[in-house]
Amino acid sequence: MSIVMTVLVLLLVVALSGAVLRILPFKLPLPLVQIALGAILAMPLFGMHVQFDPDLFFLLFIPPLLFADGWRIPKRELFLLRGPILALAIGLVFFTILGIGYFVHWMIPSVPLAVAFALAAVLSPTDAVAVTSITGGTPVPSRLLHIIQGEALLNDASGLVALQFAIVAAVTGHFSLMDASIEFVVKALGGIVAGAVVSWLFGQIRRRMIRWTGEVDPSSQVALLLLLPFAAYLLAEHFDVSGILAAVAAGITMNYTDVLKGGHVATRMQSGSVWSMVEFTFNGMIFLLLGLQLPGVLGNAKVDLAQAGGGHLWYLAGYILAITLALVLLRFIWVWVSLRFVLLRALVRNEVRPRPGVRLIWTTALAGVRGAITLAGVLSLPLMIREGVPFPTRDLMIFLASGVILCTLIFGAIGLPLLVKGLKLPGEDPRVREEREARAFTAQAALHGIENEQRRIEREADENGIALASRVAARVMSDYQQRLEAAGEEGDVPQKARAEAGTERAMRLAALRAERTELYRLRSTHHINDETMGTLLREIDLAEAALTGLHAG
Repeated sequence: MSIVMTVLVLLLVVALSGAVLRILPFKLPLPLVQIALGAILAMPLFGMHVQFDPDLFFLLFIPPLLFADGWRIPKRELFLLRGPILALAIGLVFFTILGIGYFVHWMIPSVPLAVAFALAAVLSPTDAVAVTSITGGTPVPSRLLHIIQGEALLNDASGLVALQFAIVAAVTGHFSLMDASIEFVVKALGGIVAGAVVSWLFGQIRRRMIRWTGEVDPSSQVALLLLLPFAAYLLAEHFDVSGILAAVAAGITMNYTDVLKGGHVATRMQSGSVWSMVEFTFNGMIFLLLGLQLPGVLGNAKVDLAQAGGGHLWYLAGYILAITLALVLLRFIWVWVSLRFVLLRALVRNEVRPRPGVRLIWTTALAGVRGAITLAGVLSLPLMIREGVPFPTRDLMIFLASGVILCTLIFGAIGLPLLVKGLKLPGEDPRVREEREARAFTAQAALHGIENEQRRIEREADENGIALASRVAARVMSDYQQRLEAAGEEGDVPQKARAEAGTERAMRLAALRAERTELYRLRSTHHINDETMGTLLREIDLAEAALTGLHAG
């Protein structure tokens, strides 16, 4: 019962964290609020304690979150930006491990070099969810956001595989770069294959289910989809390859294996609503768990200081700050050098490339926020090297990693909203043009569809039916004609059409909200029952979601 109550309390706090954020007199990122709430729950007043099991954490939280990120990330941009993404997800990870490993060993000589490399490995993965949470609603340039998201998808696996090698080196005292490189490639490719296979099998099974039953049950389809990332993760772990990359690969390949691309509106809307809820809840639980660990981590500060070689307690804060600054500087150096190589290659090829500014590089450097993977990775350090011999400086590593997570969140919360405000990447963002063209093409297709349907009705109907079809077609076509005009290039006609569309949208929203208010009045006066109100309310909600661009639910 205590476990059930703990889970219910955590869910309640996650649900209330958004409300807490809104009533605060100052703006804070949601992850920091959730960490603070977790720390409050762990205080003696509430006395909540959760024993953190890294293996269980990885299994329950990481696969669905990475699957959702892989599913939603734009595949075209992921392919087009593969160069900078791989440079950050693999190259920067190993650059960070070398730089931070030697830096920590130099700064704290009591930390063995292999253990310092283990700490650097758990600090190398970034958290894209935290980045989008701390920008304060300020839009991040799309290409930069895609690079950060792609990096976070892939560097979890490279950082954790490197952590395994560092732990083996710390336990056994032996390390082979050749063996480690081969094993890294095998684990990465094996995880990608496992995820793709599971996603393909899921598509085949769902296709046969639809063929046998002749219809799609949205609830069962969404339930099956929720199990997919866990299946990919467990299959990969069973064959000792990267379960993290398996979950990512399953999400990325879902768009290519999904059979529900047609008219299955209810399933798609339920899937969007359920996955949004899962992401919000699981991310909130992760940061709450970090907050719950903080009092215990701080309570061991004297032990940590002794493992660091003694000194004043404020030395520990100094170590955390120094490591955080080193992470930012190493990231800045890597991005700066990478961009110089890109410009040099363009010069050799006689290509014209715009020169990125220093502001963009600092933005990328501060976007390296650490989060869930770092916490789980450092807590997965073994307690013992062998019987009777504890893992060296383990408590100190947990303290430093937890502090760096908080520091990167705070640095990002302060710096990123200032840096991304008004930031534009060199070159045009194609999204606005693509959206305008897509609206024009779909409006033209709709007009052709209405004309075809009108001709079909006229062939089968009498004079009254033909007149009715003509009137209705004219009314519906006028709406799409307005959309087509509004989707045109800049000019007087498109500008007027967009103004009319905006005014019409505002009036339609006002009408829908008035309908909803009247429905509640009719139900409260017992003119209609709950079932009637639910049916009509669903129609109104769907219409409002279509106008406002919100997901249903």
